[in-house]
Amino acid sequence: MKFLKTSLVIVSSVGLIFLGACSGGNQAANSESATKTEPVAKTGEVHNENDGHGHDEKGGHSNSGEKSISQVVNSGKYHLEFKSDIEKDSTHLDISVHGEQDQAITDAKLTAQVQLPDGTNKTLQVPYNTEEKHYTANLDGTATGEYKVVIQTDVKGEKFNGRFTFKR
Repeated sequence: MKFLKTSLVIVSSVGLIFLGACSGGNQAANSESATKTEPVAKTGEVHNENDGHGHDEKGGHSNSGEKSISQVVNSGKYHLEFKSDIEKDSTHLDISVHGEQDQAITDAKLTAQVQLPDGTNKTLQVPYNTEEKHYTANLDGTATGEYKVVIQTDVKGEKFNGRFTFKR
């Protein structure tokens, strides 16, 4: 009987050591994948006239009378600034891309993946507008609710995404 108890304790101990060794490698892999995050916008970040990029003449207000708030995502040496201006039949999207030392980037390729409030998706190319001095796109439609936007950016082969939301 004593031999049976001793054998059970030894087998259990070896089993626990084996499980601990196996799970230790998985924890490292899990923590590594958990640290890879996609940037998400900070809403309401304060900007002023001397912050190195253009601003509209409307003073940050949309045509509907609601205040339009800039959202900013930092991704490595780049940052994206997103602003939505709600208009009567559409929503005007303004995106600025800045690099090191807050230099405006005008030759990036931007694509907006927009999830509408009803769950359908829409893809928009976002060209650089030389008059407004930022990237612009127009999202047709008047559906009310939350819009989720992913801006896919390619700056000379360096790709990064920024996630934004706005309500209409």
